[in-house]
Amino acid sequence: MHKEMKRKIALEWIRIILGLLVFAFGVHMTIYANIGLAPWDCLGMGIAKHTPFNYGISMTIIAVTVLLIDVLLKEKIGYGTIIDALLTGNFVQAFNYLNPFPENHHLWLGIGIMLMGFVFMALGMWIYMSAEQCCGPRDALLVGLGKRMPRFPIGVVEVMLWAVVLLAGYLLGGSVGIGTLISTFGAGLVMQFVYLLIQFEPRDLKHKSVIEVSRAIAGKKV
Repeated sequence: MHKEMKRKIALEWIRIILGLLVFAFGVHMTIYANIGLAPWDCLGMGIAKHTPFNYGISMTIIAVTVLLIDVLLKEKIGYGTIIDALLTGNFVQAFNYLNPFPENHHLWLGIGIMLMGFVFMALGMWIYMSAEQCCGPRDALLVGLGKRMPRFPIGVVEVMLWAVVLLAGYLLGGSVGIGTLISTFGAGLVMQFVYLLIQFEPRDLKHKSVIEVSRAIAGKKV
């Protein structure tokens, strides 16, 4: 029984990594679209412009910093959260590096590429969230902030968070354009449409924390 549990958890970790690869490819597509970056990507590119770090390492630093804030906010942290923080930015950087196509300079093509990127991001989130080992650091931060601002709808809290992140990224020289606006309002709509098609409801998942999974690996009762 203990071996079966270990095997199950190992398969869940593989699922998380595969999901993050798909998600990272979607993020890469939104960057390749070259019509403006989503808030967090704008911040990552801005940091990369002023430090020796590339985009991937910059995003990893941001993710780990947000992860530490999540811990301070006492949000539920799973292995999925940690794997997301360490790998996603570097996966995106790898896709950016390996992309064989020339830089896009067509607006409508860029919009189409960005929308398709949202689809891959939604599918990637479905794959790794289905492992039920918690979501990424930024989602946990949003939940934590939402709990501390109960008078505001979670959507308003998200917009306020994105506004702060985007302003910081813009001041650091991150790319802002029509794609930024599309990302801010369109990514969630595309995600909802994809999840409706595949009949996936994230709120039905029962996530396991690092402590719960670690106890299961050790053969202890959760």
